[in-house]
Amino acid sequence: VLRHEEFEEGCRASCNGPYDGRWSKTMVGYGPEDNHFVAELTYNYGIGDYRLGNDFLGITLVSSQAVSNAKKMGWPLTEVTAGIFEAEAPGGYKFYLEDKEQLKQDPVLKVTLGVSDLQKSVNYWSGLLRMKIYEKDEEKQRALLGYADNQCKLELKALGGAVDHGTAFGRIAFSCAKEELPNIEALMKKEDQKILTPLVSLDTPGKATVQVIILADPDGHEICFVGDEAFRDLSKVDPNGDKLLDDAMASDNSDKWFAAQKKKKASA
Repeated sequence: VLRHEEFEEGCRASCNGPYDGRWSKTMVGYGPEDNHFVAELTYNYGIGDYRLGNDFLGITLVSSQAVSNAKKMGWPLTEVTAGIFEAEAPGGYKFYLEDKEQLKQDPVLKVTLGVSDLQKSVNYWSGLLRMKIYEKDEEKQRALLGYADNQCKLELKALGGAVDHGTAFGRIAFSCAKEELPNIEALMKKEDQKILTPLVSLDTPGKATVQVIILADPDGHEICFVGDEAFRDLSKVDPNGDKLLDDAMASDNSDKWFAAQKKKKASA
């Protein structure tokens, strides 16, 4: 846990999806957000479940330790190909664990998104957003892109049909120099591309105010670009993150809510 933050009302940029009530976010990863891929877990108070779509296909980690941990815990693993195991998180999200020594820079190898038209998506992410194409496989209808050799990659995989986002809203975020944000907005307007949230400032209670712009690719995948200078301040590792999360879960009394709804609460 890198940091945990609580919010009393919905985010102006729909960071927590289209919900206007109280919510929290918890940043988790293998190291500081400045140089690691980090997952932002958003929790909407009072929402018991989400319907998953086919938009987010999984995260791939290179870590024999993760495979070992899963086996020790009795967590279900399916070997999908030699040395690569599929695991499913409590909410239904897929993780693919490569049984190799953990990468030093960042064990998160790639994030995979489903797309309806591979070439159209590659044109967007590479042509407009300037990602480098590392691999493209027409036969398997997949492409691997990224901004740097030592960073987590984005894999696009054709679904053979339409993308369904379900109700579990999410997005991919990148930090960049603050002065680049107006340029990104201008480019998207010029190219008549969808801008979900025009350039806006977002406050985090007691922490930095960041500037963001949020886009949507041809399949509606949300993409957030955030000003790096303020983000570096916001994203500092909070040594109290674990305690803040534990306290929030203890005060949530969600067990009672799930019992009242006659639903089983997912747990590790």
